[in-house]
Amino acid sequence: MTRETEPHVLLDATGVDETLGRLADAIVSGGTVADLILVGIRRRGVELAERLAGLVAERTGHPVSTGSLDITLYRDDFAQIGSMPQIGTTEISVDVTGRRVVIVDDVLYTGRTIRAALNEIADFGRPSRIELCVLVDRGGRELPIQADYAGLAQTVGEGEHVEVRVPEQDGEMCVRVVGTDETGTE
Repeated sequence: MTRETEPHVLLDATGVDETLGRLADAIVSGGTVADLILVGIRRRGVELAERLAGLVAERTGHPVSTGSLDITLYRDDFAQIGSMPQIGTTEISVDVTGRRVVIVDDVLYTGRTIRAALNEIADFGRPSRIELCVLVDRGGRELPIQADYAGLAQTVGEGEHVEVRVPEQDGEMCVRVVGTDETGTE
């Protein structure tokens, strides 16, 4: 029998804020911000994109457009996720054609979510450049996709996963590793 083990906190709220600050600096130094759009992947990537947009705007004095992607319909395992998948909204209110788009997600793992996001963005136009920003890169890629900006690289063991918690959804801000204990105890 398996049970959840105690979570191990990788970043507390202060650590997340500091990491987002470093990511914002990297995005600013990575190219022009005049045509920048930060597009978060639902769920927690949206909140991270909005925080990053504020930080980039503080640093540059330029407002930064944001958007959100729900990649459910673009998943390569869509047929396997059940008969009633929860489909959220995609909101990109500006034309992405010719613009610098930074996709923002909480955790990069296999690369399949990002592949789906790339496919969906292509439906909105042809950006001049698409980059990827993640709070945590946990390794374990199944596709040749790498982050341009990663706040933290963290290898986790089998049966563990990285959980990003944001106040808007979870009531707190932190990054932690959660796993299962295979000891047979409850």
